[in-house]
Order: sequence, then structure tokens, then C-alpha cells
Amino acid sequence: MYRKILYIKANPKPEEDSYTFKLANEFLKYYKQENPDDQITELDLYKEGIKCLDQKMLKELSDKERNEMHRHALQFAKSDKYIIAAPMWNLSVPAILKAYFDYVSYAGITFKYTEKGPMGLLGDKPRRVMHIVSRGGQYSEGPYKAFEMGDEYVRTILGFMGIIKVETLALENTNVLNGNELHEKVREAYKEAKRMGKHF
Repeated sequence: MYRKILYIKANPKPEEDSYTFKLANEFLKYYKQENPDDQITELDLYKEGIKCLDQKMLKELSDKERNEMHRHALQFAKSDKYIIAAPMWNLSVPAILKAYFDYVSYAGITFKYTEKGPMGLLGDKPRRVMHIVSRGGQYSEGPYKAFEMGDEYVRTILGFMGIIKVETLALENTNVLNGNELHEKVREAYKEAKRMGKHF
């Protein structure tokens, strides 16, 4: 039985200029080898025209806007696995990814309100998420670890919806290293992408 994979792309750069996309493509290459029957849907948030919620939208959503949010929420809820390719920007995720999560955090589809508080609805099956990220500096450990808010946000919002199995594939120091050091760092990240792609 095939699984539905939602590949969410949150970077306006072309693939050849993005460390995040290069790492994601390496991961996908090995994932597809191990799971040839899975159905992968690519969702480029910039091409989708995802908008940040503004006063007008919050006050009165048009039928078109409501239908778009409903469509994205349903697509998200019907998926089994998620691959999120989003670089670190200014310590967090690109704004368009936050806007997308505003779309799919949809009461009645991905979570619901109860007397005890909100409850995620996506814990009904063993969903998995792979967050693929490139960072200009070192944030997974060391003195700047507390500044990393992107991966933390992704895990928190997904947990709110009931998805708790989230893994991270990261390439760091892309703006610090150069030459052979950077090449070796990329090579190590690709090796990890192969390992994780085969077992995701």
C-alpha cells in the first residue's frame, strides 16, 4: 500500500542555488529508491501564492480564500509523511512557511477545541516529518543554540496538530566555511541524507 508524501518547499531560490534544496534532493533520491510506490506531491509555497493573514482576511475571508485554506488543510491532513525544505532565515523559518501553517492549522481538520483546551487531530496514525534545513552558522550546538527558533517552531506547531515524530536533517556553517572545509561539510550532510532517506 502506497503512502502519501507531501514535499513542502519554502525557499524562493532556484534549486541549483539552494543548499536546502540540494540536500532535500539527495534525501529524496534515496527515499524513492526504498519506497518506489509512494506518491510524492510537491508543494512549492511561493508558486502556490500563500499569503500572510491580514486584517481584511481575518475579518472576512472571501469564499476563494476560505476554499484555499480548506483545500490546503485537507491535503495536509490526508498525508502520511511530510518533507519540509526550509532554510533558516534570521533565526527562524521563512515567513511563507509560517503563513502556510496558518492555513493548515484549521479547526475541525487538524485540531479541535475541547473543554480541556485545543487537541491535535493528526495523531490518529503514525505520521512522520523530515525537516530539511541549511543554516549559515552553527546553531544545533554551542553558544548560539538558544537562538535557533525555526526547527523549534516547526516541532511545536506540528505537535499542536498531533504530529510528534519530527526529524531534522541540517547543513550548517554554509556562510562560515569555504573551500575544502565547506565541501567536506556538504559531503557529510549528503551522507546523512542518504542514511536518513533510506530509513524515513
